[in-house]
Amino acid sequence: MSTPPERGGSEPPVAGPTEETEARGPGRRRFLRGAGGAGTAFLLAACSGEKDLSSRWPVDEASVVAHRVAYPGDLRTVALSAALENQVVGVYASALAAAGAGRLGTVPPALTSFLNQAMAQHTDHAKAWNAVLTRAGKPALTGVPLSDQQEITATLAKATSAADAAALALQLEEQAAQTYLLATYSVGGTSEIERAATIAPVEAMHASTLRFLLGQYPVPDGFLPVDRAARPSLLTI
Repeated sequence: MSTPPERGGSEPPVAGPTEETEARGPGRRRFLRGAGGAGTAFLLAACSGEKDLSSRWPVDEASVVAHRVAYPGDLRTVALSAALENQVVGVYASALAAAGAGRLGTVPPALTSFLNQAMAQHTDHAKAWNAVLTRAGKPALTGVPLSDQQEITATLAKATSAADAAALALQLEEQAAQTYLLATYSVGGTSEIERAATIAPVEAMHASTLRFLLGQYPVPDGFLPVDRAARPSLLTI
């Protein structure tokens, strides 16, 4: 497979919103004030034969050495992926609890439904990544051993509206989708590539749905970027 064009490189320019799409904007912005939800399809681009994560991610040598003890080679990416899924599940559960307690103000049914459905899917994704680890003789990841966990938890604790919670969810969904896309052409194991290739499009569709609910233009660029992909050094184990 060939590497997708870099953003801002040879990729043809994407036309900006037309007057028609601008006119639709206010309607979308009302979704988080009580309207219903909708999903949007997302085109995922993947390719390249790169096998070395360091070719795309800056490498913290000391961190890599520490991680290799528990999860060597490509299993670092698998462990990272399982931890990201656990993180999203925890955030969604906490957001639903905050909504139920009234701490997020009026939460539209569309967002509540999305959080419940997406949380179930992320739980399944975590199980899928952990299955790869256990088949390799490594322990499954049931917690969130990520260096940004405290920051993410604090951000959610500060949320005072449904929009705040949805914005954090969007950040995590985009990170997951891009991390798995990068994994498809950065790891060598068939199981790892299959997991990444089947899960990444789902996270990308989650992100599109959240953009729609937030009143943002939901249609993505023609190629999914990887600039927000998580690094293996994010793992703290």
